[in-house]
Parts: sequence; C-alpha cells; structure tokens
Amino acid sequence: MSGKADRCAGTRSLRETIQFYMIDFRTPLGRAIDIAIIALNIMVVVLFVIETYPLPSRISLLLWRLEIAIIFIFMIEYILRFYGAPDRWSYVKETYSLIDLVAIMPTLILLVLPIFGVYADLRFIHIIRIMAVFRIFRFLRFIAEDHLLFGIISLRMLNVARLVFIVMTIFFISSGLFYFAESPVNPEVNNFGDAFYFTVVAVSTVGFGDIVPVSGAGRLVTLMMIISGIILIPIQVSRILREWISAPRKRHICSGCGQEWHEEDARYCRICGSPLGEESVTSQDAAE
Repeated sequence: MSGKADRCAGTRSLRETIQFYMIDFRTPLGRAIDIAIIALNIMVVVLFVIETYPLPSRISLLLWRLEIAIIFIFMIEYILRFYGAPDRWSYVKETYSLIDLVAIMPTLILLVLPIFGVYADLRFIHIIRIMAVFRIFRFLRFIAEDHLLFGIISLRMLNVARLVFIVMTIFFISSGLFYFAESPVNPEVNNFGDAFYFTVVAVSTVGFGDIVPVSGAGRLVTLMMIISGIILIPIQVSRILREWISAPRKRHICSGCGQEWHEEDARYCRICGSPLGEESVTSQDAAE
C-alpha cells in the first residue's frame, strides 16, 4: 500500500500531500509522524506531572523551555492540519481540532501575556495551568476506528483500548483537577502523586480516609470523578461484551449510506439495504 501511495504522491498538490501525510499511518513517513506526535504527547503529559513536584529553579526553567519547544511543534502540526484540510472551517470545529487548541493555549497564553506588558497573578496562572490537564485527550486520535492504533489492533480490541484509555483519563484528569483544587489549602496534597493516590482510592470506593478534600472545589472534583467512574467504565465494559458476543463483522463502505461495518455473511447493508460488494475485510483481519 505504501508503494501505491508513493506512486500517487507525484500527482497530488502540496496541500493534498500535507493533508495525506497528516492523517496517514500506513506509509513510513505517515507512521513516523504519528509516532513522533505520540512521543511528544507522552512527554508533555509527563512534564505536567513532574512540574507538580518541588524542583530547583534551574530544572524548572529547563522543563519550561522543553514545554515551549513541544508546544511550538504542536502549533506547527495544527497549522499543517488546518492548511491541508479540504474544508478548513469544518476542521476548526472538529473535536480533534478543539483538543489540539486546548493543548496549545495554556503555554501560549503564558508566553504572550508578558510581551504585551501583562503580568498575571498566581491565581490566573493557576487557572491557565489547569487547562494543561486536558492535553491527555490528544491520544484520542490514535484509537479512533479509522486509525486502530496504526492498524495493529482489531475493531474488537479497539474497545478494550478505549476502556483502558477511559480509566486512565478519568484518573489523570481527576488527579490533576484535585491537585490544583486542594494543594493550596490541603497539607496532605503536595504533588500529583498524592492526588493520584486519592483518586484511585476514591474511584475504587476503598476510602482509607488518610486524604480527604477540605475545599468546596476539591469536594466537587471528587464527586465528578466518582460519578464518571460509575457511569463511563460500565458503559465501555458493556460495549466490549456486546462486541465479543456479536457475530464477526466485515468492513465494507456501503455505497448507499456510508456505513462501514456489517456482519461477516451480510449481502446487504444493515442500515439502508443497499447491496454490498464482494471485497471486504473482516474485523479479525482489520489489524493486518
């Protein structure tokens, strides 16, 4: 497939070429871009965690500069995706585009304000840094049905990957928000590790009681994390069970309605009834 893509590259315009490689994950270049983005996503999440711990000023400055460099790359990525998008206005309104903007804005705001002579107080900086918690959503692009984590997992295993991602997202975002809410007023919450420990104990309903929220915002975050765990995790588990129990499906885009997945022995679209062609890929083979 990569050879065919390379042969077709000469017939594409610059904009079409950029658009292709920003969404492609099968050619060597497209896969390299995705791997680089995933690595940078991991780095920026790790930076967020590290910065909650007491650090020497020299190390803090080094990490801040590293964050700026990563966000600069994210900005280039966003510009390239925007430039290559067939419908740029629609792209701006897409979920992934909004997530990318949320990932960029905290660092960008903190960089731009001093340029205009505006020096934010610590409370405002605190609020801006909270937005960085949501950078973890950038990983959603790589577990979508049209990506399947580089095509190495099947549609059935995709739901398992989503369950793991949902659990980790609930823990990470809840821990980040709880840290920002409680660390200024709670002597038991000094870093992300303390907040993460409380989140796991609270969501699992163990409740040791060694760390308890003392602020209104901390109690609100605690309620949200428990409710999210009760609602989102069972929904994803039931989806996995339903997927495993159901008959194997094949991937074939219906010419009538665009539905992609149908039962393996289906001859007609289960949505609109249009005839399906012979060429198809079973869900078990989707990872190949």
